[in-house]
Amino acid sequence: MNIHEYQAKAILAEFGVPVPRGALALNVDEAVSAAQTLGGSIWVVKAQIHAGGRGKAGGVRVCKSLHDVRAAAVDLLGSVLVTKQTGEAGKQVNRLYVEEGLNIAAEFYLSLLVDRETEKVAFVVSPAGGMDIEEVAATTPEKILTLAVAGDQVSAGEGRIIADFLGLQESQVEDCADILAKLHQAFCQKDAAMLELNPLILTREGNLVTLDAKFIADDNALYRHPELMALRDHDEEDPREIEASQYGLNYIALDGHIGCMVNGAGLAMATMDIIQLKGDRPANFLDVGGGVTVDTVCEAFKLLFSDGHVKAVLVNIFGGIVRCDVIASGLLEAIKTHPMNVPVVMRLVGTNEEEGRRLVNEAGLDVIWADDLDQAAEFAVAAAKGV
Repeated sequence: MNIHEYQAKAILAEFGVPVPRGALALNVDEAVSAAQTLGGSIWVVKAQIHAGGRGKAGGVRVCKSLHDVRAAAVDLLGSVLVTKQTGEAGKQVNRLYVEEGLNIAAEFYLSLLVDRETEKVAFVVSPAGGMDIEEVAATTPEKILTLAVAGDQVSAGEGRIIADFLGLQESQVEDCADILAKLHQAFCQKDAAMLELNPLILTREGNLVTLDAKFIADDNALYRHPELMALRDHDEEDPREIEASQYGLNYIALDGHIGCMVNGAGLAMATMDIIQLKGDRPANFLDVGGGVTVDTVCEAFKLLFSDGHVKAVLVNIFGGIVRCDVIASGLLEAIKTHPMNVPVVMRLVGTNEEEGRRLVNEAGLDVIWADDLDQAAEFAVAAAKGV
């Protein structure tokens, strides 16, 4: 689960990580009032959306007067910000964060994530902060250091390795080690999946400050963190994904044309891959899971049939725990309110396969049956293209 920058900074501040002073603004007057309360002569007005690349898209404005703050707020609130991560549709700006301006001497990249290889929490750091880390990795990989934390907390030696790599000196090294320890503590205690500071800055006064922060919580651990669940912004999420989560469906909207319904994440990924090999793209990731019921299958079909981007649906079920007749019954329930307005390709193999096929055929549904995944993907891509 994603949260906003201002929320991530509030969490970090709880653990003693230095962040700039700032305030949330939901309208223009609140933005101006926030700047007045913060004082000073330079403010930064930041659009709050769940996507990176805001600065390049004009979503971060440096203001040198209250008039500039008002103008920035008027311009940003209600606008649609298109960044590299939002896609062409962009995201509407409904919240602003007004921050004090700081004198920046250097910018660093720093993130924490779970290193699956070492089964440790790892730091990824670079002295080339403020840039796309992917670009840095592609053009100057020597500027990136990945360091897995060996123990339950960051050691003094690990802190020095990172500080030296960033080119910090004297008291900055000690400050860096302290921040690293607090970031690691926040990451672990809040069950984060990823924590990114881009940039972590060194001010001209010699202080290390988190200028931007991105926090992604591990969905599987949210039951332990009602305080994080309370930060969820439904306006930033795809309504279809919110609806799917209410029925226990693992659904992620994508930008292709083939709607997918599969049981099992691995089979779902394989299905998506072969669709692309056949010349089209999946419109979604949808894993109905193992404990699926007729009602949940029905809701899954409704999601697919109501998606205007879907030109064909591919159902790929390998029945073990999941029964094929349950999938068929879910389809019959769904079409009572959501007609099959696109071609449907079905591959039902396994438990109650014959019963599932019988239910669909006796209902007179014009589905396209496939014997294997390769054939199913080929039929779905052809159907989506009207061939």
